[in-house]
Amino acid sequence: MKCYVISGMAADRRVFNHLQFPHTVEPVFLEWITPQQTETLTAYAKRLALKIDAQKPFMLLGLSMGGMIAVEIAKLMQPSATILLSSIPLSSQLPNFYKLAGKLQLYKMVPVGLIKKASLVKRFFATESAEDKQTLRNVVIESDAAFIRWAMEAVLKWENDYLPNPYFHIHGSSDEILPMKYTRPTHIIPNGKHLMVMTRSGEVNGILREIFNQHSAKAGDGKV
Repeated sequence: MKCYVISGMAADRRVFNHLQFPHTVEPVFLEWITPQQTETLTAYAKRLALKIDAQKPFMLLGLSMGGMIAVEIAKLMQPSATILLSSIPLSSQLPNFYKLAGKLQLYKMVPVGLIKKASLVKRFFATESAEDKQTLRNVVIESDAAFIRWAMEAVLKWENDYLPNPYFHIHGSSDEILPMKYTRPTHIIPNGKHLMVMTRSGEVNGILREIFNQHSAKAGDGKV
């Protein structure tokens, strides 16, 4: 079974370097497409979904903003499972300070270059390995400023009250970007942070293995 994997804002498939997929699951990393001006997250997800072969059973796996897009795609199709990592499934679960930033349009006042610089500085104090730190530096440097600007606005204006079924949500108890207190994950990694897909990959892989084995087995039996 194919599992379509969607990365987070300004990131790409490199953040998934430590994920392990069983032989029954074929990962397909969806590359970002260029957003249209003032395009909503819902409309963007609809265009991105054109890359998915829905004629056969498939799963969705999304990290951070990618999880929100996975939820939007799940509205249009019927994935065997929708899996969120360090994300939220409902727009009501956006932290209050994000909602305020959206109402006041504060995101328009912050230069994207400053955001990228702050992310680079953070790597000096982060817990990733030296190799992962360099990977993330490269991801940030190579990220598209116009895409980040669009993504910030799209996420802050996102509206969704649909919860996919079946749905799995893996979240770190110490997530600093999307604090766990605002959401209700199905699986919690103690002290896990927003990039636990890299820093706590062993535990993330353990949970994913259970989910993959369960749902890829169903597809093999023709039950999905």
